[in-house]
Amino acid sequence: KKKKLIIKTMANNKSALKRIKIAERNRLQNRYYKASARTLIKLFVKQLETYKVSKSQNDRAKAQTLLNSIYSLLDKGCKKKVYHRNTAARKKAQLAAQLKNT
Repeated sequence: KKKKLIIKTMANNKSALKRIKIAERNRLQNRYYKASARTLIKLFVKQLETYKVSKSQNDRAKAQTLLNSIYSLLDKGCKKKVYHRNTAARKKAQLAAQLKNT
């Protein structure tokens, strides 16, 4: 079920109104991807802290699962032009390094 966007603007023509609607739709989509990525990264860092203390392979596996989810989300965001490809690559490399160095 699609939500109807309520936009209060004074567009001068139909094409301007359409661009405003598209920009708002994209803004909401971008916000979803970026917020989800930040949340998963926080969970990943918390899981790494748990793994540092316990040194349990089960905790490392959970961290790896979270890392895979983050990779997936960043790649999808990159495909939809939410992230620049270098930004997504940099984030993935930094997270992988964090896991490797624990």
